[in-house]
Amino acid sequence: MNISVQKLIKAVLTFGGGTALLCILTFIHLNQGSVAIPLGTIMDAIFQPEDNLAHYTVRGLRLPRAVIGIVAGGALAVAGVILQTVTRNPLASASTLGIHSGTYFAVVLATVFFPASLMGNGISIAFLGGIITFFIVYILSGGNKATPVRMVLAGMIVSLLFSSLTSVLQIFYENETAGLFLWGSGTLVQNDWSGVQFSLPIVLVGLVLLLLMTNQLNTLSLGDDVATALGQKVAFVKITSVTLAVLLTAVTVSVVGPIGFVGLVAPHIIKLIGYRKHLPLLIASFIWGGNVLLFADVLARIIDPSFSELPVGSITALIGAPWLIYLVLKMNKTKYGEENTSVIAGKSASKYSLPTVLTVLGVSILMVLGISLASGNYGFEPILTWQAFFGDGNEFMQNLVLEIRLPRALVALLAGMALAVSGLIFQGVLRNPLADPSVIGITSGAGVGALLTMFVVGVSAVWIPVGAIIGAFLFFILIMILAIRAKFQPTILALLGIGISALGSAIIQILVVQSDLAVASALTWLSGSTYARGWAEFFQLLIWPIVILFPILLYRLRGMDILAFGDDTAKGLGVNVMSTRFELAFYATVLAAFSVAAVGTIGFVGLIAPHFSRLLMGPTSQRLLPVTALIGGMVLVTADLFSRTVLAPNEIPSGILVAIIGAPYFLWLMKQRAM
Repeated sequence: MNISVQKLIKAVLTFGGGTALLCILTFIHLNQGSVAIPLGTIMDAIFQPEDNLAHYTVRGLRLPRAVIGIVAGGALAVAGVILQTVTRNPLASASTLGIHSGTYFAVVLATVFFPASLMGNGISIAFLGGIITFFIVYILSGGNKATPVRMVLAGMIVSLLFSSLTSVLQIFYENETAGLFLWGSGTLVQNDWSGVQFSLPIVLVGLVLLLLMTNQLNTLSLGDDVATALGQKVAFVKITSVTLAVLLTAVTVSVVGPIGFVGLVAPHIIKLIGYRKHLPLLIASFIWGGNVLLFADVLARIIDPSFSELPVGSITALIGAPWLIYLVLKMNKTKYGEENTSVIAGKSASKYSLPTVLTVLGVSILMVLGISLASGNYGFEPILTWQAFFGDGNEFMQNLVLEIRLPRALVALLAGMALAVSGLIFQGVLRNPLADPSVIGITSGAGVGALLTMFVVGVSAVWIPVGAIIGAFLFFILIMILAIRAKFQPTILALLGIGISALGSAIIQILVVQSDLAVASALTWLSGSTYARGWAEFFQLLIWPIVILFPILLYRLRGMDILAFGDDTAKGLGVNVMSTRFELAFYATVLAAFSVAAVGTIGFVGLIAPHFSRLLMGPTSQRLLPVTALIGGMVLVTADLFSRTVLAPNEIPSGILVAIIGAPYFLWLMKQRAM
């Protein structure tokens, strides 16, 4: 009897309480706007409509927005349940597996090049992009053999790759994609009932079909072998359910944009209550998905009382990123594999001498710098550049080379060096070969600090680096606390860092919208760019950190080599492990912060450069430092060169080019480690 009563109470709270909360949030949502409308008027507008402005505002503008929030939130939550069941991955959702980014990229691509294909709100294009992205992530992560962490890491990196490609399209085709920026951040804005009328039938059909498959889904959750033994056509059930999940995602993206994390949060709320069977799980997830998305939109309008439309996707990321971090820490340790404290990615010893490697890298950098100085909108002009550099050219070329191209190239060089050394230190301190200031969230924190400083006190060469350092250090403290909790397991830290980066990106997105930055300029800065960087950034933001910190690091890096043997061994050798770890990580944070203040949030340089330097020099940190710095500098100088010349006179942000190279490299590295 007690068990029956408990089940009844659970059902009442889950379904009755969820529905009641949905009604309350709906009425709160309907009352939000530039003009307050009394509750009585709202009720009359719904049940006894009249032909007046207040009733039209409720029925024609506010009610469609609330209804689409319920429909979209429910659809995303149901899609999350299906993806978690099919992949047997509690961290799976349309956002963590990259499906959102794939659908968004497909829609933006079609908008620019194939606008005629965007019939029916572009759902067919969004669906195609989503289904292709899912299979890419599924295959890259190992298919049925993929671990939860590996699949989500693959999804996040594929998301970053597609996001970079999307940013390229938005920057170069700003007019064609101007209306997609707010939509691309996720928004429930509706001007009429057309979005609801389009999406609701598709969502209902998808939900009904999945409800009819609940017995097969229950069997599938027991495992492929058990399901096959029970006579189930496992492949058919998986393909059908994934197709329906992607369809639900695509229809929501086509109407409200890519809104993340709802499909992660809502299903886990229901699972925490205790539901495992798919019939109640799907229904309850639909209800609570609507609650999560409506609550996020209500919160967005509370945060921004001016009603300038803060993207609801930013708010769901603020809610969902901590939830992702919580789930990662909560999962059983055995699901991650054995702890691995090694950061060696190359040979145990170097077959190259340090002077030889430094000489080759130095000459290579000088050659790239020379090509960069001689290249531009007017083509490749080495003779004119030589004359300008040594005072024999005309005044225009002298200014172009010495005041624009040279400082910009040097800023790229030093920023790349700083990011590379920062990555080297983080990989050693965290004993994590996947660590990078961008992967673990440090550059995201620096971006938050820098942008917040610009938002509060204005653009200032003095305060921006201060804000970047504060933001980076706060995020560094957070990642170190989580690293201790996760016992410095490499793949866990990478996933936690991605969650922290998502949190920082959400804050940055809110600040961009609130500060009314131009779309192209905001995307360019957020993507990381060396555009228009000059002598001020060179001297004020980069020279001093490098001149001061590099010698200190060269002396202190011996402690990092000892840390590689493990905490117990390091303590036995007389090293204060925690003090050494925090000191070195603080230096790395400062380098990353100054780099972000100078060139924006450029990622993956700190991942690529240390690994290449280990292939050349072996694991000794003091030999790695100068080599890593030069490789990082050359990577970013090369990216800066191509950013100016590939599509001249247009420019691609250097950070996007590095991400397009770095994301596949990260996936390859992840595969090599067989996580």
